[in-house]
Amino acid sequence: MKGFFVTGIGTDIGKTVVSAVLVEALKADYWKPVQSGGLEYTDSDFVREHTLHPGNIHPEVYRFRTPVSPHLAAEIEEQVIAIEEIKPVNTNNYLIVEGAGGLMVPLTDGILIKDLIKVLQIPVIVVSKNYLGSINHTLLTLEALKHADISVAGIIFNGEPNQDSESYIQQYTRVPVLGRVEKADILSKGFIAQQAEKLRPALLKCLPPADADTPSTSLNIDYESI
Repeated sequence: MKGFFVTGIGTDIGKTVVSAVLVEALKADYWKPVQSGGLEYTDSDFVREHTLHPGNIHPEVYRFRTPVSPHLAAEIEEQVIAIEEIKPVNTNNYLIVEGAGGLMVPLTDGILIKDLIKVLQIPVIVVSKNYLGSINHTLLTLEALKHADISVAGIIFNGEPNQDSESYIQQYTRVPVLGRVEKADILSKGFIAQQAEKLRPALLKCLPPADADTPSTSLNIDYESI
């Protein structure tokens, strides 16, 4: 699978905005496997409406009306999330996959977002945002990815800059900083396109050509290892 899995250091970090920027930068497909809450206007809807050159917007595997953690939303709505049902989409294009919440968000008993990333075998971009405690949250997220032996393509900072915090994170983790998505008073296609143009060179350095191998459905997945 050629692309990135977008995770954040917490909720309301800006994963969907960053995902839209990545989709625009690479003219990539977009996929959010699990959507909790906001079904009247989903994250897929946001990406579709805020990008000039999107690829395919793939449908969610699970959609829940309740705006809580996916494992609880599934329980409330009398469903069960089966990770083996979240199969890689069939595409030869670059693919941006957006997670639900942060890395340790539960999908079901004993299965977290990080386990889904391991199944999908796709490198991660971590979205960080500067606030009191964000260094801790960013380092914990990157440490968990390292412990799980998950490839990290880099960090994207979202919103207002804080040079001291960002420098510390980069120096401590040695994880590349791919760039920043600026704070926007009004989100528009023009803003997304502008941010995409800035990030595109760094993203392309992390990726093979879009037609370099076979579609993602060729992945050999070992669900028993989770």
